[in-house]
Amino acid sequence: MILFQRLLGRFLLLLTVCLGGCNMVVMRPSGDIAAQQAHLIVVSTLLMLLIIVPVILLTLVFAWRYRKSNTRATYSPDWDHSTSLELVIWGAPLLIIIALGVLTWVSTHTLDPYRPLQRLDAERTIPAGTQALTVEVVALDWKWLFIYPELGIASVNQLVAPVDVPIHFKITASTVMNSFYIPALAGQIYAMPGMTTQLNAVINKPGVYGGFSANYSGAGFSGMHFKFQGMPAADFAQWVKQTQAGAGTLGRDDYLRLQQPSSNVPVQHFAKVLSNLFDTVVNRCVEPGKMCMSQMMDIDSRGGMGMNTFEVGNPQPLLTTGRRYVLAQSCSAKDSIALNDLSDTATSNGTRN
Repeated sequence: MILFQRLLGRFLLLLTVCLGGCNMVVMRPSGDIAAQQAHLIVVSTLLMLLIIVPVILLTLVFAWRYRKSNTRATYSPDWDHSTSLELVIWGAPLLIIIALGVLTWVSTHTLDPYRPLQRLDAERTIPAGTQALTVEVVALDWKWLFIYPELGIASVNQLVAPVDVPIHFKITASTVMNSFYIPALAGQIYAMPGMTTQLNAVINKPGVYGGFSANYSGAGFSGMHFKFQGMPAADFAQWVKQTQAGAGTLGRDDYLRLQQPSSNVPVQHFAKVLSNLFDTVVNRCVEPGKMCMSQMMDIDSRGGMGMNTFEVGNPQPLLTTGRRYVLAQSCSAKDSIALNDLSDTATSNGTRN
């Protein structure tokens, strides 16, 4: 018994030393969404332990009680059924599963990242007339770009927000899929090129918190960290004023230079930002002269070149009606003269596309 106590004491001491440097921010966050998620983890774990702990203890008890040397234990080789035992074995897990299902259903809808916030924390609702702060997030290789469209500013590897103000994140990526994650604020949300994901969250305590990519994205992934600063409203207004008074412009050409692969990038600020830069990033048309994905999809939605304007056959009737058409011919080198004549005719009529 004394030996067991000594071993247990040393084990607990070793465990304390090993866990002493752990950051428990996930279970002790500073944002209401993350706090609700931490509560969900605790409740789900406790519900599962209601089954796991008794099963483990009963396994040890049965192994000890019915060991070979214990002749006092009841030996019933012909026993094969107990209704009461069956009810316990199947009923208890079923009740736990039902409870977990209800909890999952409710929390999935309550913590939907696309859903606007309904409260600041467990004790406070959002005051009437409160406007959410919109932040457009772009995952670059290997850094983070944060655009404040309503304020006309942007920053690299630094995210700043006022305390107790809802934040609406619009998230995308420039090249490969990434993951936007601030453990103190909310759960991680994927950032994918060519599309926008969203996150609604709020920070309740001033401080500096870590943010990073939770999805491997290449050689510079390990340096893809940023700082998230929660500030009182007055301090945030001062930060915005200083940034707007600073230097730096983020236009199309500036963004194209910024998106070039680089890691461990220092914090940068931009006093002016192209108004629709985020939309051009999402639609993958930052480069001048490149058609946006939204334009392509609009053309496709109308049947490619327009509804009911594509025909296969002799294009001559289309030349006189002015309708758009696609000219496709299979020919040999000897047919080149005839093909050029037909093309010249279409061009002169102003109907060739």
